[in-house]
Amino acid sequence: MARYTDSVCKLCRRERQKLFLKGQKCYTEKCPIEKRNYPPGQHGVSRRSKISEYGIQLREKQKIKRIYGILETQFRNYFEKALKQKGKTGENLIKLLERRLDNVVYRIGFASSRKQARQLIKHGHILVNNKPVDIPSYLLKAGDSVQVREKSKKLDLIHNSLKRVKDNTYNWITVDKASLSGTFVQVPERADIPLEANEQLVVELYSK
Repeated sequence: MARYTDSVCKLCRRERQKLFLKGQKCYTEKCPIEKRNYPPGQHGVSRRSKISEYGIQLREKQKIKRIYGILETQFRNYFEKALKQKGKTGENLIKLLERRLDNVVYRIGFASSRKQARQLIKHGHILVNNKPVDIPSYLLKAGDSVQVREKSKKLDLIHNSLKRVKDNTYNWITVDKASLSGTFVQVPERADIPLEANEQLVVELYSK
């Protein structure tokens, strides 16, 4: 399976905003975007050309893909699925992405980034409804519980990540730090999802 192997900090600089792809580093002064908030490359500082409508739509799609760590084919599949659902396609798309297991593990606080969450899942550290699930793209349903496997509860990575989590951060997720578990209570409404993106631009891009 294809995957991005270059510096993820370049992705944040390309979008000119923090995408929180590097875990704890994103919350410190070491984050490159704090000092170099311009696209990477020798022409990054001097780039002043006007962006076309298509370019704006493309940048928004790329940003959402990068935030959730998804490649083009899979992202397009999510869009097609959102298109078939009732309601606004853009909002349906974001809700589908929020239901991904790697995203929920990150939201709960077991990992400091979605990339780290994917690693935990693939290595068998995460249970869903007390059953092992090693598929990061697994879509959770309302009421599903997510737990850290008993043998993995002493991992420093998980405990260090949980330190950044405040109580009741998201109203669609409950967290029990003592038992290292959480519950995906319900599919969140778009207004509740902390995502600085205009998904309608993605709908317009794919509708061309």
